[in-house]
Amino acid sequence: MSNVAENARYFSPQAGRQISVPAVSEARFAIGDVVRHRLFGFRGVVFDIDPVFANSEEWYESIPEDMRPVREQPFYHLLAENDESSYVAYVSQQNLTSDAEAGPVDHPSLREMFDGFSDGRYHLRRSLSH
Repeated sequence: MSNVAENARYFSPQAGRQISVPAVSEARFAIGDVVRHRLFGFRGVVFDIDPVFANSEEWYESIPEDMRPVREQPFYHLLAENDESSYVAYVSQQNLTSDAEAGPVDHPSLREMFDGFSDGRYHLRRSLSH
């Protein structure tokens, strides 16, 4: 008998397939945290976390091979912004750093999910929390 927990499996609509998820995954950031992309410099607010890569193969293959992140790490859904626009981004943990000191993010969808910004992070609306 093994003491190692088996990976859980769930269907990822983005990937269109079953995803194997480890029993333990350590996310460095939480929902509501303000983060910055290490390579591209855009900022964003975490609104969802996948314990491992759970997007489509086409999305993954579109990343240049020399920049492609490993799949077995948390991936974050962000309400992101750069100097030109606001958008939703999907980013690996290895490519993010904390950015709370830069202040609030100006994304049009923030008010749908979060009540406000204080202490360097956004607070999830009570109606959306478990």
